[in-house]
Amino acid sequence: MCRHLGYLGPDRTLHSLVYDGEYSLETQAYAPRMTQGNLLNADGFGVGWYQDGAAVRFRRAQPLWTDQSFREIAGAVRASCAVAAIRSATVGFPVDESCAQPFRAGTWLFSHNGKVEDYGAVESKLRDLTGDVSGVPDARAPVDSAPLFALAVRYWREGTPLGDGLAAVVAAVTALSPGRYNLLASDGTSLAATTWGDSLFVHEGDGEIRVSSEPLDGDPRWTPVPDRSLVTAGLASGLTIAPL
Repeated sequence: MCRHLGYLGPDRTLHSLVYDGEYSLETQAYAPRMTQGNLLNADGFGVGWYQDGAAVRFRRAQPLWTDQSFREIAGAVRASCAVAAIRSATVGFPVDESCAQPFRAGTWLFSHNGKVEDYGAVESKLRDLTGDVSGVPDARAPVDSAPLFALAVRYWREGTPLGDGLAAVVAAVTALSPGRYNLLASDGTSLAATTWGDSLFVHEGDGEIRVSSEPLDGDPRWTPVPDRSLVTAGLASGLTIAPL
């Protein structure tokens, strides 16, 4: 399935986050090591970061390694918090920029690595749970991740903390469909992620925290996150992993 990563720490260029490392996100687009059922993640990519407190995105429907313009832009943009994702489209969903993640609502960025099994049978039930998603165009994207994002936004708008919101989404969707639900989110100052059916690793040190579907390099500080876990991270609070 797809791959994603989150970063929190001192300002770094987007280029260093996306392209650096023997197993960088770019490398995972054409040579992933831990994905399930696919050989490539070539159906689009996206990067979200924060500029003057606002969430900014760059998304495309093409493979990451083919976009030389973004490679140049990424070297000129610095961020202290970011979410990036590469996509392997599930059969039945379009290869379209609107489906590339991260999704955005206000200062929230969201990525789903996985699949809602038998989506056609549960879509209406999922959308019934989301409530009013006015003002959130990404919640209507033609992909199974969209109602998960919409549901997360509902919880966050109601005051649920970032990580607890992701945990609530997993609880709600797994009651309907036994899919894979590795979710990742940021609000500009913190990160949260879930593992449910796919790989995730964390790296903490040198004043920064990284969360990634696969290790980006051979640093032994990369630690696998157990399946069915919730990861929360903040520079002041540090990194916490708890069972879902």
